[in-house]
Amino acid sequence: MDPYLYQYGLGTLVFLVGLIYAGRQGYVGTSGRPLRNLLVLVSGLVFFAALQGWLQYAEMETAPAVPYEGEGLESGILGTGLDYGVMISYFVAILAIGTWFGRKQKSTKDFFFAGQRFSWWLIAFSLVATTIGSYSFVKYSKIAYNYGLASSQTYLNDWFWLPLFIFGWLPLLYFNRLTSVPEYFERRFGRSTRNVVTGLLLVYLIGYVGVNLFTMGKALHILLGWDVFWGAVCVACISAVYVTFGGQTSVIMTDLFQGVMLLATGALIIFLGAQMLGGMEPLWEHMPRVHRKAFTNFNVDPAYHSVGIFWQDAMANSATFYFLNQGMLMRFMAARSVEEGRKAVISVLVVLMPIAAIVVASGGWVGKALEHAGILPPGMDGGEVFFITSELLARPGVFGLIMAALTAALMSTVDTLITAVAAIVVNDVYQPLKPESTDRDLLRVARYTSIGVTLLGISLVPVFNRFDSIYAAHGAFTAAVTPPLVVALLLSVFWRRFTEKAAVATLVGGAAAIVASICWPELVSPFAHGVPAQEVGDGLFDGARQYKYMRALYGLTVSSVIGVAVALVTTPPAEERQKGLVWGTVSDALRYYKGSDGTESASSFVSAVLEKGGDVALLGSGQLPAVAMSSALAAAIQAGEGDIVYVTDPRWWLGGLRASHGKVQGIVEAVEPWIRVSDEVYQVVLPSGPRAIKVQRLY
Repeated sequence: MDPYLYQYGLGTLVFLVGLIYAGRQGYVGTSGRPLRNLLVLVSGLVFFAALQGWLQYAEMETAPAVPYEGEGLESGILGTGLDYGVMISYFVAILAIGTWFGRKQKSTKDFFFAGQRFSWWLIAFSLVATTIGSYSFVKYSKIAYNYGLASSQTYLNDWFWLPLFIFGWLPLLYFNRLTSVPEYFERRFGRSTRNVVTGLLLVYLIGYVGVNLFTMGKALHILLGWDVFWGAVCVACISAVYVTFGGQTSVIMTDLFQGVMLLATGALIIFLGAQMLGGMEPLWEHMPRVHRKAFTNFNVDPAYHSVGIFWQDAMANSATFYFLNQGMLMRFMAARSVEEGRKAVISVLVVLMPIAAIVVASGGWVGKALEHAGILPPGMDGGEVFFITSELLARPGVFGLIMAALTAALMSTVDTLITAVAAIVVNDVYQPLKPESTDRDLLRVARYTSIGVTLLGISLVPVFNRFDSIYAAHGAFTAAVTPPLVVALLLSVFWRRFTEKAAVATLVGGAAAIVASICWPELVSPFAHGVPAQEVGDGLFDGARQYKYMRALYGLTVSSVIGVAVALVTTPPAEERQKGLVWGTVSDALRYYKGSDGTESASSFVSAVLEKGGDVALLGSGQLPAVAMSSALAAAIQAGEGDIVYVTDPRWWLGGLRASHGKVQGIVEAVEPWIRVSDEVYQVVLPSGPRAIKVQRLY
């Protein structure tokens, strides 16, 4: 079967379902803002389909292969003392940035959601630094070296989920002020469902921490010859320091720095490779044509096949990443508005993700081109090709910068996951048991949890070390853990007939079915699309290596059948219980957040004077600080009492670092535009003294 047609046939069905839901809620249509939304969504799908179609089918010239005449590669430690000095300096810089920006975290709202004040572009860069995770450079360079541009399939297939996410799940998540995904399940169904989701999510997130630390250990093993386990311990300690003290603000600000480093690194490797080969055209033509295809074999190679990557990554893992991954959701909750969150997602998928696909695979693509040109020997170890290529191309010091960027990728996902687990433990485990806890108590628990989850992640490194590669470990893990969670959340949000008993059955039954498939891999065979079985051992986790990608389709199918069947034979939930929690009830969610009716529209920014000494009260479900403003400012932004406003330092490049939300509690007759806030909010927005600020009305 043609892998291109297979992906875009099934993926477009998911996309169209999302368009139908968005259209029925008025987000897409044939005029005005809905038409703009529709054009953006369809244009993005057409762009990715055209790009991958050209790569898959276009005729391309290939340069003749040049035989390698060297003596092979020397083994040993890569890089020089200068390179490792640069890497150490980078570690120190990350610690300094993380602890500096996180030094004023006084509440769990700050620790987990960074005050909910950041601009879309800052969130976007942070999302990229998280998406280009700890496994990305080494993992995708290996795939790129062995299979070419097919490695980009993982980074170019998220668009299918966009309508369902930005117009279905994101506004419900944001307006309900959900601190975690399990909290959503309790409000939708009940406490028992929340407990089950909490357990499965903790398994997913802690396992992900282990995968990331395993990757860092492998990287340091290649670079320095360190034991994989102790290399993972080293990175874990560094990540835990700034996350424990700074929380989400530290994560976002360090990820901004690391995101820039990552993009620059990929560009540098490609530039140096092109320079060595005489330009971009020779670099492109020295990649074999089969390595320039968007998709590799459909089902022939059990190590990497398009049908498995589609189900494991595009369907199961991408849905989990955007709908369920606490680390990603905390990024969106840190945005100043739902619209800023949407802008962040679209900019990531249209611009930054294609760039990320090049960044993470650059070492493999360039390494294959250099091999084809006779500069590097054939048959290199794909797991080491990124390091080999980088050392060949870079001068001393520059290689250290590249390795520092690799470390950035390795750490950026670890820090996100640590804060994500801390959020779930605090909000879904500790606080329900200790409802009388103060915010100071919760913050302390969050920090202790950050340390604890780091230790748990380290303990999992030997488990993942049993797999043949980082990609195999990551793929097998996500395919085994994510399907029940994905099915349960999607049915909860987009099917009002879905019941509490159906949700629990989906989660428990789906997880049990997947465990059974690890014990008896032949259960997956009917779903394997002809992917051949492999020889695996008889150890406890060896069954996970059999049909490791296709287990995602098996899990999604079984979980869906269980969920639908149980829902149809159980009593539908009351409509009142669903308001603000399912598709089509966003207005109810907004009413919950604001305390009154509102719309998803915002005013333009208006300059004003910031005054301090206002009321310190926190209002509404969003716990927003009370503000008062002059009638002149209220008229300029069309705000009334009860409306939500955003107050920010006018310097756009701060991205909302000096900003705060507020809820209008009083309007005073005055001809000058001013807004009065509490002393604490004033210190957040203008810590260095008087300055003009900007104000925007939201909703």
